[in-house]
Amino acid sequence: MQRRTRGLNPGLILLLSQIFHVGINNIPPVTLATLALNIWFFLNPLKSLYSSCLSVEKCYQQNDWQRLLLSPVHHADDWHLYFNMASMLWKGINLEKRLGSRWFACVITTFSILTGVVYLLLQFAVAEFMDEPDFKRSCAVGFSGVLFALKVLNNHYCPGGFVNVLGFPVPNRFACWVELVAIHLCSPGTSFAGHLAGILVGLMYTQGPLKKIMKACAGIFPSNAGYPGQQYYFNSSGMKSKICKNTTMVSFTLKV
Repeated sequence: MQRRTRGLNPGLILLLSQIFHVGINNIPPVTLATLALNIWFFLNPLKSLYSSCLSVEKCYQQNDWQRLLLSPVHHADDWHLYFNMASMLWKGINLEKRLGSRWFACVITTFSILTGVVYLLLQFAVAEFMDEPDFKRSCAVGFSGVLFALKVLNNHYCPGGFVNVLGFPVPNRFACWVELVAIHLCSPGTSFAGHLAGILVGLMYTQGPLKKIMKACAGIFPSNAGYPGQQYYFNSSGMKSKICKNTTMVSFTLKV
């Protein structure tokens, strides 16, 4: 899979249009910085996709651990970038205003690294259990594992309601699992293990010890730091809207 670098990037144009429609002033700083970072690395990649994607072979066997940092912020093409960052836009607005910017930055950083680690453990375990070394060579790139973790948080804080998945209403508490299967069935080239890793990391935060460990390491930040419990944003038309919104995200698996 090769990144498309020449000509127009309609996915990027659509993403920028959506950002400006929401209004830069209405996007919290960490969310905006995350969007900008991913767009920057799409336009100015540090390395090629095959040198930044995440796999057991490259990370563990070849000791190339910098891929844990590179993989989440590199995307296969402009549409891959668009779907992931459109999802990040809405999840970030909701969660950053709820958690506060400093803690949300800690969450994004931790989830970005830990999702990669869990992905490697899943791929290694499957490869050993099935005696299939190809799983160790399967290489994933993209931000969607982190987005699945954020979706778990968003659904944790917005437990009621339904989300539309392929035209069917699904309760929020089951949305992650249904989307995990639906995306894999509709797009077999996406990374099932990468998305599953994100769900597991999200559950480690909401149901497990991860949140306590993070607070022990980073200190306890006020939950309303920077954004005092706001649950609404004002769009460009002045309409006030509640944000508990889910958007499809994808992560590609590269065959190398």
